[in-house]
Amino acid sequence: MKNERYTSTAIVLHWLIGAMILIAVAVGLYMTGLKFSPEKLKLYNWHKWAGVTIFMLVVLRLAWRLFHAAPPLPPSVTPWQRWIAGATHILLYALMFAIPVSGWLMSSAKGFQTVYFSVIPLPDLLGKNEDLGELLEQVHQLLSYTLIAVVILHTVAALKHHIIEKNDVLRRILPGTQA
Repeated sequence: MKNERYTSTAIVLHWLIGAMILIAVAVGLYMTGLKFSPEKLKLYNWHKWAGVTIFMLVVLRLAWRLFHAAPPLPPSVTPWQRWIAGATHILLYALMFAIPVSGWLMSSAKGFQTVYFSVIPLPDLLGKNEDLGELLEQVHQLLSYTLIAVVILHTVAALKHHIIEKNDVLRRILPGTQA
């Protein structure tokens, strides 16, 4: 049985958001180990811009999803796999919202306003509070590491469906393929 595919818009948003998350995580891991320098400041700004952009794209993706249901999973997918897939997707969306918000809150509490692409100043969500900023930094890191784990689970599950079960779960979201 051939499954329906995701819409072209959903496919583009899926891969764009995924690529941006990978880059933002890589930059985030790299920049935190740097000594204070102009390069570190530049990377922090870029990381914040990426977070704001990812947040906006996730809002767009969720809005799209409200009006365009995901294609059904193949009948071979067991009920427990369906439950895990649903829970994983909910967790992915929750993390894709919570991580940028926690970063914005952290920046606000540490006294560093987010200025999107050095042009649009975003309002601080909190007053300056170093202790709260440090706590929010830990929250931001914990959420980010959780996202890494969930993305790995999501990727392994998609590859399992494609390579081992040989069903069309992965093909439904791949650009330029037919399910």
